[in-house]
Amino acid sequence: MPKLQEWFTNNTDLVVSKYAHYLDVYERYFAKFIETSPRVLEIGVCHGGSLQMWSNYFGQGSSIHGLDINPNCKGVEKNGVSIYIGDQTDLTFLSKVLNQMGPPDIIIDDGGHSMKQQQISFDYLFPKLAEGGIYLCEDLHTSYWRKGYGGGYRRSGTFIEYLKRLIDKMHAFHSQSSFLSPGYMTEHIESIHFHDSIVVIEKAKRSKPKQITSGTKRVEDLKKIIWCRHPRKWLKNKLNAQGTNN
Repeated sequence: MPKLQEWFTNNTDLVVSKYAHYLDVYERYFAKFIETSPRVLEIGVCHGGSLQMWSNYFGQGSSIHGLDINPNCKGVEKNGVSIYIGDQTDLTFLSKVLNQMGPPDIIIDDGGHSMKQQQISFDYLFPKLAEGGIYLCEDLHTSYWRKGYGGGYRRSGTFIEYLKRLIDKMHAFHSQSSFLSPGYMTEHIESIHFHDSIVVIEKAKRSKPKQITSGTKRVEDLKKIIWCRHPRKWLKNKLNAQGTNN
C-alpha cells in the first residue's frame, strides 16, 4: 500500500478530506522529496490533518508550514508544524511567512479556491519557489462553479483559463507573435501537468530548446518533404520534377 494511502487509512487524529485520486497524484510528484528535508507550504489548514500527513510522509528533517485565514487553526499547531494566520491574497502577509520559513520546495494551494485567491497566490509565490520545486493547486473544479467562486465554463478570469495562457507562456520561446514573448514563466516552468481538479507545475531554470541531430544517413527526398509539408504540394513537386526529367 502506498505510504500516503496507508497513513490516510490509519489516521484517527486530525481530520483531512480529499478526493481519493489526489493521494496517487501526490505520490507521483512528491515521492522524490521523501527524506530530503523539504520545506512545505500548504495554503489552507482546515482541521490540520493534511499538515500532519505531510509531516509523516516527508519524514524527519522536513519543515511543514500551513496558512489559513481562520484564527482557530492555530489550535492544531503541533508536532513541529508551523501555522500562520492571514489572507492568501495579502502579499505583505505572504512575504512575512516566506521570511520566516525560507524558500519552499513544495507549495500546495488548498485554500479558498476562488479565482482571485488562486491567481494572486500563484503569481506571487511561484517566483519564490525553490529551483526544482513543485507548485500544486488543487480543487480546480471551482473554475467551473460560478456561485461563490467566480468560475464558469470558459469564463474569462477563471484559474483554468489562466493556466491555459500559462501553457502559452511556457512555449513563448517558439512564438512568432509580438503578443507572446519569453518572460519569467517561460524561463522557469519546466512542465505543467493536469489531473482531474489538480495542476502540478514543476520549476526549473531553462533556456531556449536546442535541436540536436545524430547519424549520417538520410532518407531520399526528405528535404523536399521538409520544405513542402503538405502532401499534395510535395506530390505536385514530385510530378513536376519527373516531367522535367522526361
